[in-house]
Amino acid sequence: MAQIKPRTTDALPEQEVLRLRRALEDSADVTVFVNGTTVRLPGQAAGAVVDLLERFARGEAVVVTSAEKLLNTSQAAEAAGVSLTYMRRLTDNGSIPVQYRGTHRRIRLADVQAWLEQRGTTTPAEPAE
Repeated sequence: MAQIKPRTTDALPEQEVLRLRRALEDSADVTVFVNGTTVRLPGQAAGAVVDLLERFARGEAVVVTSAEKLLNTSQAAEAAGVSLTYMRRLTDNGSIPVQYRGTHRRIRLADVQAWLEQRGTTTPAEPAE
């Protein structure tokens, strides 16, 4: 699984900042064009896009990254309520997807939760950091 790298974008030129600021003041509708097709964004996506645009309208540079929660093997085992050895076995046999940072395993919390749901197990609390 490829990791999405943060994307940094410089602040907009002053003229674009003013134009964007005016557009945001005039309407709460968030409609975008994707490959020539008009798409009205759902609430959660619209909120994120408006937040991004408002930051640009204030003349800020912006960094966009994923809030994906990656766990080490111990944290994943704790979240699943299984032993560390069993968690290693689950990642080795592909039952739970794993990413490697060098030789260190990193496991998405969402993948642990999906595995628990597949087994019909309730999800324990999120592991401590």
